[in-house]
Amino acid sequence: MELQFITHFTEKYSYFDAAHLALEGGCRWIQLRMKEAPEAEVEAEAIRVRDLCRKYGATFIIDDHVALAKKVQADGVHLGKNDMPIEEARRILGDAFIIGGTANTFEDVKRHWQAGANYIGCGPFRFTTTKKNLSPILGLEGYRQILQQMKAAGITLPVVAIGGITYEDIPDILQTGVSGIALSGSILRAENPVEEVRRILSLG
Repeated sequence: MELQFITHFTEKYSYFDAAHLALEGGCRWIQLRMKEAPEAEVEAEAIRVRDLCRKYGATFIIDDHVALAKKVQADGVHLGKNDMPIEEARRILGDAFIIGGTANTFEDVKRHWQAGANYIGCGPFRFTTTKKNLSPILGLEGYRQILQQMKAAGITLPVVAIGGITYEDIPDILQTGVSGIALSGSILRAENPVEEVRRILSLG
């Protein structure tokens, strides 16, 4: 199981602190997500988190900011439904960068695959407070259905489940055939986030 950690600012932890805790626990994929922050603030934080990820040998992805991902030499970018189209990001970044796309339906997955995405962030699994304008909830059946449709269409892209997932949900979600899990709030709400990451990774 691949675990992706998406940074989330809380009263207790900064974006940098959150990334550090996840890395310390053994997570090797960090997505810096700072939706409402000004570009200059995102860039300053991106440089710090990038250096931290390099120290831990982790993949560093920036949410939404394509030009910034190129500028700071991140490993890639994740694009939501209202962000830049994947085709355009691929033209800007070339083949050396990872590009992920958010999907809620098989049609989304197919479109991203045709556009050259490297992986899919698929969700939401259930309602989550970290996302605005939430798409329809998928649940376990939603993942099963999308993965079956992908198989039938010969689409082989890693699918990462996202959206309100807790430790208890992970075994059942993995049974659907997804290749990874993306978490944010559930790790940072834990009493000991580092131990929580280790506990989650032990499931895979």
